[in-house]
Amino acid sequence: MIKIEKTSFKDLLIVKKDKFEDNRGYFLELFKKKLFKHNFPFTCISFSKKNILRGLHFQHKKKQGKYVTVLKGRIVDIAVDLRKGSQTFGKYFKIELSEKNKKSIFIPPGFAHGFYSLDNENYVLYSCSNYRNKDSELGLIWNDKDLKIKWPSKKPILSNKDKKNMTFQEFKNKYIK
Repeated sequence: MIKIEKTSFKDLLIVKKDKFEDNRGYFLELFKKKLFKHNFPFTCISFSKKNILRGLHFQHKKKQGKYVTVLKGRIVDIAVDLRKGSQTFGKYFKIELSEKNKKSIFIPPGFAHGFYSLDNENYVLYSCSNYRNKDSELGLIWNDKDLKIKWPSKKPILSNKDKKNMTFQEFKNKYIK
């Protein structure tokens, strides 16, 4: 059974799932199309070792909603509201997702997304409401002073690309009119 929990961020949802276990293993419903108004034509998986921080990524022109689930491991998941005019513009939502707590998150289009990996092996499944568009990919710097995100570490392992992401102020100056 899948249960949807609303958050204080418009259209950002926590998805809770029941796990049915026995001596063979378990069964878990991951997604039901009838519960969401978005289609998800594009699905990816990432593997991250401990202390990896990915993000904060977003598609500026071809915005994507994301349905994020941890298949193995634990992550701290962050979504930053970049929707002009939103009551939560510039605020972040933080949640721990894991194979044990069986939670997923639906992040609507217009958010930046990132996560920090807590276990030695972390497999994260993303279903996206729009295809990846390389010309539309942007990122916010993980430790932006204006966003004040409380990450689990002050010294995460980052990609070279993520080290060069823009500040929230640079994003506002260039993309919010």
